[in-house]
Amino acid sequence: MTFGFAPSAATSITTPADSVSHLARMLEPAEWAAAGIPLLRDPREVVSGLHSRHRPAPGTAVVAVLDHEERLSASASFVPRAVPVDGWEFRNALLAHLRRVVPHDLRRRTPVRTAVLLYCRDGDERWTQEDGAWMWGLRDACTLHGLRCGAYITLTRGGWQVLGEGRGGRRPSSSSPPATLSETVADTDPSPLRSGGGAVEVLRRTAAR
Repeated sequence: MTFGFAPSAATSITTPADSVSHLARMLEPAEWAAAGIPLLRDPREVVSGLHSRHRPAPGTAVVAVLDHEERLSASASFVPRAVPVDGWEFRNALLAHLRRVVPHDLRRRTPVRTAVLLYCRDGDERWTQEDGAWMWGLRDACTLHGLRCGAYITLTRGGWQVLGEGRGGRRPSSSSPPATLSETVADTDPSPLRSGGGAVEVLRRTAAR
């Protein structure tokens, strides 16, 4: 798989020592692709559901927890603080929001649930150092919360893309209006779904496209 590279919009001027530490806390595309990240059965369903629930604008991160059947258990959206690109900062932000919406699974021998991250940003689909820092942060946050590390997905004006897999689509995009939940989900047996503000919604299985 061939990856393009682009400068990160969030990259700021740092000292040489800072640059070394920041670069140590990011993952290159090849490292991410070789990490054994589980593939989503239908990433379009996941992206469309999160886009409808959270309506992310550029600069917004959406972290979601999926159960073993790839149903959405919990999700939270947030805008990270304006800090230099650093996986450690992103890890802390992701971990804080995961702790708010779902209990940890550290007592389990192996992870049952999977966390995925959708990041809405400017630019195109090419990998940036900011993406690499989010990848590092997601992997580390999952380890500390007892979750399996899942897909990292970018949402730009050109559409969505699962980095490291080469799967993507034109809709939804960062500029497209979100579909209503009734258009993206079908009712199943209701069970509680925790979302970013701690509110409880009815869990619905995303409809097959």
